[in-house]
Amino acid sequence: MPAPVLRFSDFAPKRAEYSLLVSDMPGHGVQTIGVLLLDPATDTLHLRLRRDWEVVAADEDAEVLEELEDDLAMQARERGGAAVLDFLESVASQSIRLTEREAVTVRNFDKTLGDLYREHVPTQVQRFKTHLPRYSLAVAAGPFLSNEENITAEEWVEVPADLPIDEHMFIAEIRGESMEPRIPNGSLCVFRRNVVGSRNGRLVLVRNSELADDNQYTVKRYKSEKRTTEDGFVQTRIRLESLNPEYPSWDLDPEEGKYQIIAEFVCVLE
Repeated sequence: MPAPVLRFSDFAPKRAEYSLLVSDMPGHGVQTIGVLLLDPATDTLHLRLRRDWEVVAADEDAEVLEELEDDLAMQARERGGAAVLDFLESVASQSIRLTEREAVTVRNFDKTLGDLYREHVPTQVQRFKTHLPRYSLAVAAGPFLSNEENITAEEWVEVPADLPIDEHMFIAEIRGESMEPRIPNGSLCVFRRNVVGSRNGRLVLVRNSELADDNQYTVKRYKSEKRTTEDGFVQTRIRLESLNPEYPSWDLDPEEGKYQIIAEFVCVLE
């Protein structure tokens, strides 16, 4: 399958509107519970609601609120994003209401939605249930390089509900263009330590000890070539590949110790 062709329009800024969804439940006070971001050009509604409903409402109300994001998303697909916002604005109640729409310029709707969510929606951190730790790359590499487990996160970041997480996972920001377009420069990415099974074909976080601190961490695709011997398989070549053809790939010498595989890439968070 040929790679998708990226057009300038894919990166051009777009006009959009966003509103905050606010609740005022008995005994819990006024709380911001979500962000709704409308792309007027396509009438698409991007939305993200919090998941710690026990902080927002009593048990019976929390059960209803748990279904709200899926319900709004379904209505937006069926009726269009603008119609859903119009409806919410017209039926505002004391318990749930929508703030006035505000204009925003967007290049990437997922990233903007995430930025707005973190800015406006305070959530209760549930470690390795709804949130993952964010580290600098040098700190993230620490447990691998020194077997030090007690490291402090810069912050705990809430991840999408459909991303299964565990205690081997963390978030770090990737700088550089060698893995574009799959991993844009400046992306927050999710990684998993303790890679299980074959690394061949996977994207991995690599440390090159010969480079300066700012440049020694990067993501590459791990490719391994093998041949069969009487004793089994022997690796004849290990290559760390850039996805962007304008950037070099590296051959790895297992005996040299120049490169260390820190973790496996899971996904771009935003």
